[in-house]
Amino acid sequence: MHQYSISKQTARRFVLGKQGLWPRRRWQGIDGLTQALQAVERVQLDPLCVIARSHELALLSRVDGFSAAHLDALLFERREAFDFGDTLFIQPMAELPYWRAIMQRKRAEPRWSAFADAHAGLLTEVKAELRARGPLGNRDFDGNARVNSYRARKDTGLALFYLWLTGELMTHHRVRFERVFDFTENIAPAALNYEASLEVAEAFLVRKAIAFWGLCRARHFGAFLERKFSSEEGVVWAKKLTDAGDIALVAVEDRRDWCYILVDDLPLLETIADGGTPESWHSASGCTEDEVIFLAPLDIVSARGRARELFDFEYVWEVYKPAVQRRWGYYTLPILFHDLLVARADFKFERQTGVLHLLGFWLEEAATGSDAAFAAALLRGLRRLAAFVGAQSLADTPVNAACPAYAAISTP
Repeated sequence: MHQYSISKQTARRFVLGKQGLWPRRRWQGIDGLTQALQAVERVQLDPLCVIARSHELALLSRVDGFSAAHLDALLFERREAFDFGDTLFIQPMAELPYWRAIMQRKRAEPRWSAFADAHAGLLTEVKAELRARGPLGNRDFDGNARVNSYRARKDTGLALFYLWLTGELMTHHRVRFERVFDFTENIAPAALNYEASLEVAEAFLVRKAIAFWGLCRARHFGAFLERKFSSEEGVVWAKKLTDAGDIALVAVEDRRDWCYILVDDLPLLETIADGGTPESWHSASGCTEDEVIFLAPLDIVSARGRARELFDFEYVWEVYKPAVQRRWGYYTLPILFHDLLVARADFKFERQTGVLHLLGFWLEEAATGSDAAFAAALLRGLRRLAAFVGAQSLADTPVNAACPAYAAISTP
């Protein structure tokens, strides 16, 4: 069995690089967006839009020239991706057969089986409306009764969600982020509109989870299975995949437990451990030494405790905390420079005036504020972010106060 010991820096660079965040953006435009989604495995969707939505920021940080219109085209015109999950993610359309097996299992879950039995007539009515009128959203139905669910407020809305969750419907398009549904056979490419066996699907999705995390603990192997997954199951999968030669053990500096890596990714890890950069990660785009990246709140490299684990950096998305309990701010983003998280910035975009407000700025180390290279990279990153959201001006007083080098170079 392969076993490796690596430094924390090697672990950081590997995880960042697997996610297209180091040493530079390596995808461009709408075709690059397709490649990025395949490489990073999936991207979490979130409706909250303070400066931009989390998934838009995640893709902006990876794809040069990214626009929200590109994502809409990918999802709703080219049909190269789709959304699915109790926690909502964008998935490559090529994986639909595996997810169809998960959708079918959802149908058999006690909660949803009971819902279908109790609302058979309602489901028939909703499907009849869709056949008669074409793609419809929740707002197109009056509803027959209120329901107590965070998924919907009307029974028809919950029926639409059930039909989507169990695979009869897919998202046709969105209006102000609200889904408009149509039948799967009208959306999915015919060659992909079939269901893999559950055994094959779970094997595929476990490998996908390992690739997504890059360095993955056994307890996270089931992250994509959309069901309860015990630590004992993780141990069983680890042995199975290790015996098959599909994964290897990795010990990371300062970590007590082992991680697993796909054997296919070992050449990447070995190149980084030797001080190099994998050839496939090179591109003409600027690197993270030249331009900082404002990481999305739900980015897998820093969310779910990974900021502390990989970067010794404390990060909590505080949107759900009362204002008096926030340490930083409502929409604070970690700032990536080189392969480190070096600061935080709290933003708000005022769409009526076109002003991007930087409400707060916090350096991890005060000395970074006097680093001219960081100041120049920060300015480039802010300009990219402002251009993406359509800001006409940037109110950046907190940066000027905390970062003397930035104040010097950003003066018109």
